[in-house]
Amino acid sequence: MTSDLVLAVSGPATGRPVLVLHGGGGPATVAPIAEHFAASALALLPTHPGWNGTPRPDGLTRIADLAIGYLRVLRDRGLSDVLVVGSSLGGWIGAEMAAADTEGLISGLALVDAVGIEVEEEPVRDFFALDARGVATYAYYDSERFYVAPEDLPAERRAAMAGNMAALRLFAGGPAMADPSLRARLAQVATPALVLWGEADRIVTPAYGSAYAAAFENARFATVPQAGHLPHLERPERTFALLDAFAAETRRA
Repeated sequence: MTSDLVLAVSGPATGRPVLVLHGGGGPATVAPIAEHFAASALALLPTHPGWNGTPRPDGLTRIADLAIGYLRVLRDRGLSDVLVVGSSLGGWIGAEMAAADTEGLISGLALVDAVGIEVEEEPVRDFFALDARGVATYAYYDSERFYVAPEDLPAERRAAMAGNMAALRLFAGGPAMADPSLRARLAQVATPALVLWGEADRIVTPAYGSAYAAAFENARFATVPQAGHLPHLERPERTFALLDAFAAETRRA
């Protein structure tokens, strides 16, 4: 995975490493997070294999595979005291990384409206059954601001979105977007975690997020008002304030 990985790196080389993991919409959806941290940190923004036309090795089909691959990236680069920030599917990857981090490379884990665990009473909405209008309705507080009619997009952009959706379906394993074993395994994760949620998210509800936070040994749950599944796009000031405070709390001396 490391040889094929498309990885954007920005910020001072001496800054604390921040690994920013995108969800199904691709790296553009979390680019503002990486740009925010790059002002003082070493921000790493990978494109998951299979997204935006990037190559995907045949054996790379599970979220756990991506997690192990990204831990290898951190190890190969000699990085430690890493803050991992994962949005949606990227949060699932981050949670798996924390569960598999036997070397203590990660010092803080921030999950932003993440998927990945099973919460029977609050299932993940079937994202694959939604059209563009449905995605905007359920994912955003202000759906009209973020809705874009597919027919208004250039053909190459529509093709890229279709490819990203295929990659999402492959790695997520279906509409449940969960590993049934993950919730129990998170109880063994001692890494401090911030579970951050948009109050208006109807893809994965705040109740789902609260259950996610409760699964960890050491986690705090925080919400962003007037924001949905991507609070860093709808309410960046509130979201970045919470992330900055968590980054300051978890940085090793």
